[in-house]
Amino acid sequence: MKLKDLAAELGLSQTTVSRALNGYPEVNESTRQRVNEAAQRFGYSANASARRLATGRSGAIGVALPLQRSLHFGPHVSEFLSGISERLAQKEIDLLVAPIDSDDEMPVFRRLAESRRVDAVIISAPTPHDPRIKALSELGLPFILHGRCEIAVPHAWLDIDNEGAFQRATSHLIDLGHRHIGLINGPEDQTFAIHRLRGYRNALLSRGLTYDPQLVGGGRFTDENGFRLAQAFFERRPRPTAFLAGSMMTALGVFRAIRLAGLTLGKDVSMIAHDDVFPYLNADNMVPSMSTTRSSIRAAGLRIADLLLQMIEGKPPETINELWPVELVLRESTGPAPR
Repeated sequence: MKLKDLAAELGLSQTTVSRALNGYPEVNESTRQRVNEAAQRFGYSANASARRLATGRSGAIGVALPLQRSLHFGPHVSEFLSGISERLAQKEIDLLVAPIDSDDEMPVFRRLAESRRVDAVIISAPTPHDPRIKALSELGLPFILHGRCEIAVPHAWLDIDNEGAFQRATSHLIDLGHRHIGLINGPEDQTFAIHRLRGYRNALLSRGLTYDPQLVGGGRFTDENGFRLAQAFFERRPRPTAFLAGSMMTALGVFRAIRLAGLTLGKDVSMIAHDDVFPYLNADNMVPSMSTTRSSIRAAGLRIADLLLQMIEGKPPETINELWPVELVLRESTGPAPR
């Protein structure tokens, strides 16, 4: 079916149908929905090149991938990009991934803006006073932030409640009688890690427990980092009877350190891990099954792409702010503190 055939079927002009399919704001919502439903019913698919000529858009979204920083997050990066790609594919929009050797993404973004190769960009792993927010706003390149920062510049963002999640998880361990709880966090300069530390610390202090910085460590989300930090914590006296792991990857390392120490997870030592719902690392299938603060980074990627598409179609970025709650899922890895 061609555009003129679809327009004739609907009794609308080709211009109206084209504008409805391309998300122009002057087309009312009922007409847009009617056109989209008819396009799906009749199997109509707009020519991507024609659509780009009509809208003046490139039909691509950009993501900078700092190679060194991506090592901190391992498989989280691929899951996040998969979620973004899933949504963009539905709209025949390309994802342009620009790998860079440094952590400075702005030269890449400036190049993309000048070449008009992308309609918008996605940025992630923010610091509290992230300079990218102000720079992108001045550059005029639309963007959405995965995470939050404290910059007083209106912008679109989506984040999970890291502080609330780790405060709740720590409180649960305290309720089980644990008084010495190790926290294995992410990179300490990242906003999400700062929020997690705040939630952990607030839970301890609200219960009259002492915050011990010697039981807090961070860095890359890897098995090796989790193992190394857990071993160091076990050398302290009194040793920790519970752990909070910043990811399932670090949880594997903590689990290895627990076994090497001759201890049993869920009995001698408890653990709650942050679970990004990896398809190849299921908390339910671990032995013992892992208690988690659960949030899908793939779902976050999909939603971020959806929000960015809305922004490209005219939704003001300052109205796009979403904070997702995090579910606490209790399984066999948590139990009463040993006496």
